[in-house]
Amino acid sequence: MHIPTHIAIIMDGNGRWAKQRGLQRSDGHRAGTEAARAVVTRCRELGVRHLTLYTFSKENWSRPKDEVRTLFDLLTTFLKREEKSLREQGIRLKVLGDIGDMPLAVRQVLRHVMRQTAECTDMTLNLALNYSGREEILRAARALAAQGVSPEDITEESFANELWTAGQPDPDLVIRTSGELRLSNYLLFQSAYAEFYFTDIYWPDFTPAELEKAIEDLNGRQRRFGRTGDQLDGE
Repeated sequence: MHIPTHIAIIMDGNGRWAKQRGLQRSDGHRAGTEAARAVVTRCRELGVRHLTLYTFSKENWSRPKDEVRTLFDLLTTFLKREEKSLREQGIRLKVLGDIGDMPLAVRQVLRHVMRQTAECTDMTLNLALNYSGREEILRAARALAAQGVSPEDITEESFANELWTAGQPDPDLVIRTSGELRLSNYLLFQSAYAEFYFTDIYWPDFTPAELEKAIEDLNGRQRRFGRTGDQLDGE
């Protein structure tokens, strides 16, 4: 099985998973955290070099305050619990997004774990937090303008270097759970040539076996990057 270098996941369906079982939305988010833990570990075992999880979007601030608080509590608990495991597995934690607006306790834990895992080189785990794809693109454009870069000197490479993902390869595979068929403002620039995999399974039920199924599906596709199938077959 050929393993993609970078997998990005939109973890969707926690609330619906809980509702289906007569549980609270917080129970769904808690179960989703466990699913994330298992997928991170499996990606590391398989040799995935970069994994990006859509953890909290800018739009998520519009959710009920109690739910937002629960999400942050789960995040801090997860990071405190998994810090040692991340280091042992050689996983570096990075954040895509502006954490300045997040609660102090969340910022402190994130910065601590990022510091503790900064020298890890086996896999990079990106958490997209307070993230917006459009805002990321605007942020990059503003940064280049502030540097006084002339329009003709702006290249894809120089633009990409101003994104949160600077220095990392673009996703090969974007997975979305729960049956929704949209990007939801996620890695818009970086996903230009990504393959997409949609599944009706809610995120808490997305097991490592489901991850492998998505990778196998990717392996059955021909990524042409603008060329023809005949051109690729001739290589």
